[in-house]
Amino acid sequence: MTSIATHVSSLSAEGRKRRAARSRLARRTWPYLLLAPSLVMLAGFTYLPIVRVAWDSLHDKVHGTSTTLFVGLRNYTDVFADKAFVQAVINNLVYAVGTVPASIALALLLALALQRSSRVNSLMRALFLFPTMVPLVAVASLFFFIFLPGVGLFDYYLAKLGIHGAMWLGDPDVALWSLIGITIWKNAGYYMLFYLAGLQTLPGEVLEAAAIDGANGWQRLRHVIIPLLAPTTAFVLVIALINALTQVDHVIVLTKGGPSNSTKLVLYYIFEQANENFAAGKAAAASVLSVAFMLALSMLSLKTMERGAHAAS
Repeated sequence: MTSIATHVSSLSAEGRKRRAARSRLARRTWPYLLLAPSLVMLAGFTYLPIVRVAWDSLHDKVHGTSTTLFVGLRNYTDVFADKAFVQAVINNLVYAVGTVPASIALALLLALALQRSSRVNSLMRALFLFPTMVPLVAVASLFFFIFLPGVGLFDYYLAKLGIHGAMWLGDPDVALWSLIGITIWKNAGYYMLFYLAGLQTLPGEVLEAAAIDGANGWQRLRHVIIPLLAPTTAFVLVIALINALTQVDHVIVLTKGGPSNSTKLVLYYIFEQANENFAAGKAAAASVLSVAFMLALSMLSLKTMERGAHAAS
C-alpha cells in the first residue's frame, strides 16, 4: 500500500510539473502569438523591401533585356560620381539647415505661448495644427497660386508695401528657399504638439525654485526649461531631419527639381533615376544610402534621449 501511495504521489507530482511547464510555455508563447500578425506585416512591408532594395543596389539590368547581373558596388560608385546626386545632397543639406532649426524654434515658441489651457489657446493650437493635416500635395498646389509672379497672393501683398516680388519658383537662387518657407509653415504646428506634451511633464517644483531664486523668464527658459526638454528636442530633431529627407511631394508639384537642379533633393533624385532614367540600380543604391543615414539618425536620437532621461532623473 505504501508503494502504491508513493507511486500515485509521484505521478501527481509529475503531472503538476507538466502542467506548470505547459502554463509557463503558454505564458511565454501567448505574447508572440498576439504580436505575430504585426510582425508578419512589418516584415512584409518594411524589412523585406529593404532587403530587396539592398539586393537591387548590387545588381543591374542588361540594357534592353530583363536579365540582371551582379555588379557589386558599381552602382554606389556611379551614384557618388554623379554630379546630380552631389547637387541633390548639397540641396538637401541646405534644405535641412533652413527648415529644421527654424521649425523647431517656432514650434517651441508656439508651445510656450499656448501651453496654458483656455478657449483662445485651444483655437490657436487648432489653427497652427491645421497645415499639418493638409496633404503636402494640396499644400504645394495652394502655394503654386500664391507664388505666381506678379499676380499671386504673395506678390499682391508685397506690392501693397511697395516691394517687387521675386520669381519665387523660377529663380535658382530663390526657389529652394521658397520650398523651405512652405516646409516651415507646414511642420511647425506638428512639432508644437511634442513640445506641448513635453511642457506638461516638467516638474513644477523646479520652475518654482528657479523663480524663488530670482531667475527671470529668459533665464528660466535657457537654464531650466530647454535643458529639461532635451529628450523632446532630440526626438523632434530626428523627426524633422527625416522629414527633410523624405518630403518631396512639393518638389514634384512645384519645381520638378528645377530650375537648374536648384531644388533637386535626394528623394527626388531617387524618383528621377527610377522612373525617368530607368536606372533602378542607381536608385536602389541611393535609397540604401538614405536608409542608412536615417537609421544612424534614429540610433543617435535614442542615445540622446536616453542620456537626457538619465540627466533629468
